[in-house]
Amino acid sequence: MASLAWLLIPLFAAIGAGIWGSWAARDRTQGDISELAGYARFREAMDKADKAEQTRAKVEAHSGSDAV
Repeated sequence: MASLAWLLIPLFAAIGAGIWGSWAARDRTQGDISELAGYARFREAMDKADKAEQTRAKVEAHSGSDAV
């Protein structure tokens, strides 16, 4: 009976490894697509903010207040 108990340990380990393997190999492309789309929106927002900052800096630099 004790030998059967010792044989159950590798059996449970093999079952656990199979479950983990199937979980690790699952299809996760949907999450990647939404993350990439979110990153693209973030980059567009940062580009818009950067362009607005550059435009404001040009206007302030050429305001004519420093003209002699």
